Amino acid sequence: MGGYIADLSMVAILIIGITALMGVITNGFGETVFGGKKRSEFVDQSARFQTRWKSVGGNKK
Repeated sequence: MGGYIADLSMVAILIIGITALMGVITNGFGETVFGGKKRSEFVDQSARFQTRWKSVGGNKK
């Protein structure tokens, strides 16, 4: 019974790990191939909104 649980948990970990890795690889491939010129459109827009914001938190020395 212990061997069955060990095998089941190893297979579950492998399936979850491979699924997560495939998602990361597919996302990177999609951004590279299909990203085009507007790849960082949302990052740039967010940076434009935050240009004059005050810094909040942290230590003020």
